[in-house]
Amino acid sequence: MPTFADQFTAPALLFDFSPAIWLLLACVLVQLYYAAYYFLPFARRPPEPEPDEAAAQPVSVLVCAHNELENLRRLLPLLLTQEYPAGFEIVLIDDRSDDDTFLYVQQLAQYYPNVRLVTVDRTPAGLAPKKYALTLGIKTARYPHLLFTDADCIPATSHWISRMQHGFRQPADMVLGYSAYAPEEGFLNKLIRFETLLTGGQYLSFAWRGKPYMGVGRNLAYTRQVFTSTKGFASHIRSLSGDDDLLVQDAVARGARVAVVAEPAAHTLSEPSHTWKGWWRQKRRHLSAGRSYRFSDRLRLGNFIGSNLLFYGVSIPLLFSRPDWIPLAGLWVVRTAIVCFTYQRLSRRLDDPLPVALLPVLDVVYFFYYLALGMSLFLYRNLRWK
Repeated sequence: MPTFADQFTAPALLFDFSPAIWLLLACVLVQLYYAAYYFLPFARRPPEPEPDEAAAQPVSVLVCAHNELENLRRLLPLLLTQEYPAGFEIVLIDDRSDDDTFLYVQQLAQYYPNVRLVTVDRTPAGLAPKKYALTLGIKTARYPHLLFTDADCIPATSHWISRMQHGFRQPADMVLGYSAYAPEEGFLNKLIRFETLLTGGQYLSFAWRGKPYMGVGRNLAYTRQVFTSTKGFASHIRSLSGDDDLLVQDAVARGARVAVVAEPAAHTLSEPSHTWKGWWRQKRRHLSAGRSYRFSDRLRLGNFIGSNLLFYGVSIPLLFSRPDWIPLAGLWVVRTAIVCFTYQRLSRRLDDPLPVALLPVLDVVYFFYYLALGMSLFLYRNLRWK
């Protein structure tokens, strides 16, 4: 028969876990906080209202292209057929192309007066080519509202311009949109789309909570006044990356108001990398700008990413610790449920579906891939552009 002392100590043993288990629990609680405060409320927010055509203003759509002839043949017809009664122009910036981009756009300009061509023959030494080209395009643009996409993107619908421009009515000086990648066969495609969904969920939900820190140049709008207030890309003109996220950083530091437009009709769709090497180079370039983020943004992102990496890093050694198997299994079940539910709701809100059963696997692979990228950037900082 158990004594009084045995009855008193038995419940305490239930919580006599190793420090590693308590550390894993802390990681799960941090991830639960991000899901409950940022991701899920953003995913549950109501649909955005229909654009008010009577209040719409004309817009300049800017596309920077370097040897993108085939992509432009797909993109430009879709831009020209956008339904936007307030009017728009397309400013195509031919950045040192040696294919037939110039001739193609020149022919279009003869038939469509709202198509304009800016040609960049050379980039001054030491300047980032795309930022220099975009600066020339912005100086040429006629309208104060500027909308950006890339040559290898297409608008998801004929209402893309209308939806993105409606974001300025909130009111706002910058509008952040979402750009998905086209679904294809293979694990790499699903991993790229998972990374895009997770990144989109972060920057859109953080901005929605009043903590904007980045946007993507494939689907981004801002006013000419914002560009002027930041002195363009002056603070990072020599950095190859950052024509989108570092500009957002500078603009927010100067008081720019940021709106989020996440309706599927406002999305753009891009062609994903088809090789691991290509995606590796792309992500290295994107992540390299992170060291220039504000400390508060790096801390917020670091807590989320670090808690995920720490969870996986601590879990592996515990697989060899038999007394910790039961609490470890319980934490894995809880975390897996949080991951699947949260990312599935985000994918539905952003109309970017992924197989639910594959989400835990994608999560594991992505965060170890992210760790490898971080180590690569720390050891080898050289980047290359087109």
